[in-house]
Amino acid sequence: MIEIDGDRLLRDLRALATFGKAGTGVDRVALSVPDIEARRWLVGRLSEIGLRAGLDQIGNVYGRDPQASRTILIGSHTDTVPMGGWLDGALGVIYGLEIARAARGTNLPGGIGIDVISFEDEEGTYLPLLGSRSFCNDLTADDVANARSRSGAALTAALSSVAREQAPFRLDQARHLAYVEAHIEQGPRLEAADIGIGVVTGLVGIRRFRIVAHGQADHAGTTPMSMRKDSGATLIALAHRIGSDFAPLGGPDTVWNIGNIVLKPGVANVVPSEGEMTLEVRDTDTTILDRLEQAVNDWVDTASKAGPVRLTIEPTTRIPPTLMSRKLADAMAAAAMEIGDPSMVLPSGAGHDAMVLGRIIPAGMLFVPSIGGRSHDVTENTADADIVAGCRVLAAAVGRIMSTLA
Repeated sequence: MIEIDGDRLLRDLRALATFGKAGTGVDRVALSVPDIEARRWLVGRLSEIGLRAGLDQIGNVYGRDPQASRTILIGSHTDTVPMGGWLDGALGVIYGLEIARAARGTNLPGGIGIDVISFEDEEGTYLPLLGSRSFCNDLTADDVANARSRSGAALTAALSSVAREQAPFRLDQARHLAYVEAHIEQGPRLEAADIGIGVVTGLVGIRRFRIVAHGQADHAGTTPMSMRKDSGATLIALAHRIGSDFAPLGGPDTVWNIGNIVLKPGVANVVPSEGEMTLEVRDTDTTILDRLEQAVNDWVDTASKAGPVRLTIEPTTRIPPTLMSRKLADAMAAAAMEIGDPSMVLPSGAGHDAMVLGRIIPAGMLFVPSIGGRSHDVTENTADADIVAGCRVLAAAVGRIMSTLA
């Protein structure tokens, strides 16, 4: 069994959090100075434990076990959102460091080793899942050339800071037998259930739509209600229908969000001539996503034909769900039982690097509780005891996975 050192784990996590420290959180956006400094620090830590470690020209950090030809890959990401939390993906990377360090010199099943990786720009400062997509050879030259931050900064310019590093690391299906990733939950379910371990069943698919209402601007004081072509009222009526009628069509884990409504000209004394609404739907079940998409398309079509306002809808984002490996999930649940920590199964409502690797090799994810469900904010935190317990469970799970693959 791989015996991790909880105090050492916490020291490394806190050392990593000094790079880009911002109050109780971290501001370490992809390819910033603090991000690259943190990645160079990680290369040093991985090298110290005997891994062949380096930084590549995308910003990925990879530590390779030089004594193994077959490995379990453990990782996540160390970049953050602006003014983000100190754990987020960093937890999974330092779990990988600690488990690989604890396993050095151990007689692991089948001679299988442990590799560790920290992917660049999972958060999408320039291009979401940049590092894992590069690692899986799922990026084109145009993807990189066209990527921009919200401020308009080019990814190509940001990558100049790592231009002299190693050629991009690549997934090797003969070597990398499975990928496991630990993460804070970023939600309230585990804490509400008083359960310390979440075993992830899958990462949700995401469908996002732009709905536009085309009406007519008129004086708001002189135009009778019955004679208006009010884009605002039409969108609000549609939003109400989504809120009331989506639930029976969805599943227990379906979520949806109307994240933005813009009305033009946007003044109190003019009937809105145009309105735009953004709708997002998430679930791990493609059938449910299809059903909800069909429903909103039908509602838009019906309302548009009824008038007096014309409605259009177009999909803007389509990310398919990624199911996690059942065998890896079972190993995590069994490891939690072995350690004595209760676990629950749940989907991930957020995207993670595991969704990219899980399309190519078996992948599994483990969650630990987020205090108050908070994440992507400097208030993000997890109890030390939960952090250590999660690493112990993942280490035990890695041992079980190795035994099944040996």
